[in-house]
Amino acid sequence: MNRRNFLSSAGVLLAGHSFNGSALKSLATSAAPTKADYALRIEPCTLDIGPGVSTKTIGYNGQVPGPLLRLREGVPVSIDVTNATAQEDIVHWHGLAIDSLNDGAMEEGSLMIAAGATHRYSFTPKPSGTRWYHTHATANDNLSLGTYTGQFGFLLIEGKGQPGQYDQEINLAIHHWEPSFVPMVETMREHSSNAPLTSGSDVGYKYATINAHMLGAGEPIRVKQGQRVLMRLLNASATENVVLALPGHTFKVIAMDGNPVPNPKSVEVISLAVAERIDAIVEMNAPGVWILGSTLGRARQMGLGVVVEYAGKKGNPIWKDPVPAEWDYTQFAATTAVTKPDETFVLTFRDIGALHGSKFDTWTINNKSWPNTDSLIVREGKRYRLVFRNGSGDQHPLHLHRHTFEVTRIGDKNTSGLKKDVINVMPLETVEVDFVADNPGDTLWHCHQQLHMDYGFMQLIKYAG
Repeated sequence: MNRRNFLSSAGVLLAGHSFNGSALKSLATSAAPTKADYALRIEPCTLDIGPGVSTKTIGYNGQVPGPLLRLREGVPVSIDVTNATAQEDIVHWHGLAIDSLNDGAMEEGSLMIAAGATHRYSFTPKPSGTRWYHTHATANDNLSLGTYTGQFGFLLIEGKGQPGQYDQEINLAIHHWEPSFVPMVETMREHSSNAPLTSGSDVGYKYATINAHMLGAGEPIRVKQGQRVLMRLLNASATENVVLALPGHTFKVIAMDGNPVPNPKSVEVISLAVAERIDAIVEMNAPGVWILGSTLGRARQMGLGVVVEYAGKKGNPIWKDPVPAEWDYTQFAATTAVTKPDETFVLTFRDIGALHGSKFDTWTINNKSWPNTDSLIVREGKRYRLVFRNGSGDQHPLHLHRHTFEVTRIGDKNTSGLKKDVINVMPLETVEVDFVADNPGDTLWHCHQQLHMDYGFMQLIKYAG
């Protein structure tokens, strides 16, 4: 039984070019008041991701990533989505503080789009920053559905503030392709940035891309010496966390999940859990031909990388392993005291093994699995603390819909000012986040790994009437 069945039983402006200079297929637009501002079409497509490597998937408007949407903060917008596939689907506008009906999560009451039907989303986009859109459909053990597909795209909400001074902007979305069931044994752990502590059944992949191509395929990112390049990095994988580096360069992290960080800092290595985004300024001061890619050799062999080429430089792209470093969110945060919450919810999650013939483990929150998890009841205007206690050996990128939270504690470190909508909780770790209940309506939080949310790792937050 999938999430949909569980629920039933319970009652722009467009970017004209990608970084490689190829034209994006434009969204349908019309000035007529009865027409939507933009239109997306969910449809099957075939991608040539590398020499002799094609993959069949589902994308938006026949392309992957989907069309880049640039919207203005506070300016109402309507988007028609036509479902040209054989199964129902839905679009989630990830990171936006909008109403439950338009958010794009069936668990909150958003409508599924039937096969062959068109549905109009109407909302006022906020807050500003790097957001994204993607399917929120169930996949269960069908690895050709949900976020295993190419249904994802950048959603940039433009506000008054600017993300620093830069000469060029590049949007880079990471995805893994041709998933299959695999045993998560020691050899898999060596090849996966998820680094689980426990064994069990998991999903493995044959290929990986940045945007639409594997490493060495497609055009390189072309830069000039002295440029400041704004890189927006998105992990659009269904289940794989990634660690990236660009030898000879550093990333000055200026925003996470679209929100400016209190303490911008330059780092050699970036960690991106599933659904996370990072905005970083890269100063191009090491002329040559380089590989921007995974720090794992196996992942680069799968295609997880892209060539960065300076003007006037040729030759084979260079990779150098960076100095190993632990990823630490707190280095980008402040340490001032945070406001005391009005109420605290302690949420312990763990797996309880494969049940009812499932290929995957079932996940629980406080010993209950969706749809039987207890809803958290909040009151508008109050501040709430969520204490995430990871009782498992897996990493979990936890996403809160329709709200932004402040990271207040990771392990034994108190933090403040770091605003996100996804936080990766490491094995056996405790993380605390605060949010203000300022957007009434049913609100979902869940692990963003597709196989975890499909198998119980979800819970609703409800506003008291």
